[in-house]
Amino acid sequence: MENRADDEGTDVTIYLRPLTDTVHADTATGAPEQLLALLDSLGFKRRTLPTPGPVYVWHEAPAHLDADAKKQLATQAVPRLHKAGYVVHISDDVWDTDAYTDAATAVRSHSAPAPPLAVAATPATDHPAGARRR
Repeated sequence: MENRADDEGTDVTIYLRPLTDTVHADTATGAPEQLLALLDSLGFKRRTLPTPGPVYVWHEAPAHLDADAKKQLATQAVPRLHKAGYVVHISDDVWDTDAYTDAATAVRSHSAPAPPLAVAATPATDHPAGARRR
């Protein structure tokens, strides 16, 4: 089973599953429960697939949301994930600039601490610190 977070070297990779309207949030293999619980609290639905080997875990935006609401949920999660110290990749087909700006402003207005060094050290691009988009 493909895990984009592992492939991209991130803690969380958020993307639109090909040929569907499903917004996925993949976490790195062995992600801590704290990260999984944070995604739960941000509105994502946890999914699991037990296998004879590992149990695969991922999150999805709730199916009852329309496409725009799924994008907003996904994008609004990014500042909270950054605040918690996680490196996030969100694909362009899910990115909503206005939703990010609103969420980042809300996080900052609640006295968000400076990002951890691992996030702050991410190379500067035209994207927010710690975020990688395709």
